Amino acid sequence: MPDDAHDLMPDNLVDQIPQLYATELEDDPVARLKWFTPDSDWTWYVVEFDPDERLCFGLVVGFEREFGYFSLDELLATRGPLGLRVERDLHWQPKPASECS
Repeated sequence: MPDDAHDLMPDNLVDQIPQLYATELEDDPVARLKWFTPDSDWTWYVVEFDPDERLCFGLVVGFEREFGYFSLDELLATRGPLGLRVERDLHWQPKPASECS
């Protein structure tokens, strides 16, 4: 069965993402997942994840480029200007956040 780009947080990837606050002392934490809206310029790079709260921390590139918290559930409900859903980059390879654009 092929990966589904709309499955933003597949069960097999949850354990590969550090818990919230696990990387807060790292100068350049690793972005484990990349989510994006295909019909806009918004991109979310997941660095940490709390599976109970379904809350992520990572780099957000939109109007600005900044680290912050974002809700998995809110992103699942988000639609871009043309009504397209947020997708997971199925070809993403984890890399330091400084290398994400």
